[in-house]
Amino acid sequence: MTNLDPAACYRALQSRDRRFDGRLFVGVTSTGIYCRPICPASTAKFENCRFYPSAAAAQEAGFRPCLRCRPETAPDLGSWRGTSNTVSRGLALIAEGALDGEEASVEALASRLGIGERQLRRLFQEHLGVSPLAVAQTRRILFAKQLIHDTRLPMSEIALAAGFGSVRRFNETFQALYRRPPSAIRKRSVNALPEGSAATTGVTVRLRYRAPYDWGAMLAFLKARAIDGVERVEGGVYRRTVLHEGMTGTVTVSHLAEKESLEAVIRFPGVQALPSIVARVRRVFDLGADVMTVTSHLAQDPQLAPLVTARPGLRVPGGWDGFEVAMRAILGQQVSVEAGRQLGSRLTRICGTPFPESQAQNDGLTLAFPTAAQVLAADLSSLGMPNARKAALKAVAEAAVAEPDLFRPLGTVEETVARLSAIRGIGEWTAHYIALRAVREPDAFPASDIGLLRGAAGRDGARPSPAELQKRAEAWRPWRAYAAQHLWAADEKSA
Repeated sequence: MTNLDPAACYRALQSRDRRFDGRLFVGVTSTGIYCRPICPASTAKFENCRFYPSAAAAQEAGFRPCLRCRPETAPDLGSWRGTSNTVSRGLALIAEGALDGEEASVEALASRLGIGERQLRRLFQEHLGVSPLAVAQTRRILFAKQLIHDTRLPMSEIALAAGFGSVRRFNETFQALYRRPPSAIRKRSVNALPEGSAATTGVTVRLRYRAPYDWGAMLAFLKARAIDGVERVEGGVYRRTVLHEGMTGTVTVSHLAEKESLEAVIRFPGVQALPSIVARVRRVFDLGADVMTVTSHLAQDPQLAPLVTARPGLRVPGGWDGFEVAMRAILGQQVSVEAGRQLGSRLTRICGTPFPESQAQNDGLTLAFPTAAQVLAADLSSLGMPNARKAALKAVAEAAVAEPDLFRPLGTVEETVARLSAIRGIGEWTAHYIALRAVREPDAFPASDIGLLRGAAGRDGARPSPAELQKRAEAWRPWRAYAAQHLWAADEKSA
């Protein structure tokens, strides 16, 4: 990605080709500004254009973000660049704040990824044209800019939400980059909104994706699995409760098809948690997927081609929390989707966190899904499932308490599956399912899943064996998780 062809990039800029939005950024030397390739401003002369594979690289080169096309609203395709799984995993951790705070460091991030600091810097430079620290700094400034543009949060809360150590540092950074104070870029239309905190009025954030997007399929998946008191899908809107570091809140997500975006309304008392909550929304709704790249690869398979054509915008739904996904996976072993949902609702009633009466929603959002510590301490005798699976719930809870990074993307899909399979009660199917939904591993593939085997059946109805499907899926790498989603969609019983 760092070896961009300037001539090809300039043609994309001239045509304002939306396929390149989020894939490249252009710095204009005559203005000192960098833009998205779809910026409505007049196209600069070729000799004045410099092209970069990431916003961070453009900003590191000395360009400041365009106030017109707003680079912070570009589709977030960072996790799909190049071929490095390590860079993808590093970006996911940075998005959740791994390099925020005084104690954070690139060395600690590299250690979590299982490689050396020097190697991590080299990989980031190779694929993104910039260092991990520069990526984190750009993320902070662009997230702050988005909150300034789209909300009426006080500047002090925006500074904290974006990960700045102080309001003074926040003001200095903005003044240096934009040559004006933060308040000067707040739009007049936003000034008409009521001012308030994230807990009272909420924060509304628009999150762009790369079209197409099958919103109906995503909502159907979430609705079929919605846990009572925790989630609700109604009227084309998804709502759920949030528990983060002992604090509770809610998030509401709707679709803005005409803007190729999702709109998330977050009500949460701790503004420092906003980046993590936004990262989780992106994860659940798979907003980082480059579906054109994925579908063009999968469509080379004659049997997958008609499935991809029928659902070009199909995404892989993620999980809000890794531990929650693991619990759902165990609860759903060898039972129907509805039975698994009921068991999840029962588990939440047994040991979930009740919302304070002042926060309880009229639409039934009253509980937060239990934490690992709560499941470990709970009496599950009334759960109504085999003792072996109840023991598996406890074993996973114990492992999650002992290893906070258990469900983070810290290795290859094979390493992730091996790590999870070492837990008592977690077999290969469950480990792949957790890797797919929680770790967001695009190459996870639970080949023994009955829904996949039904979806992969030939015209004569004959199903392949798990070994046969596994062998066939080799051609679908590194997007086997998306192939799995298409096969599940083709199997009506798995929908």
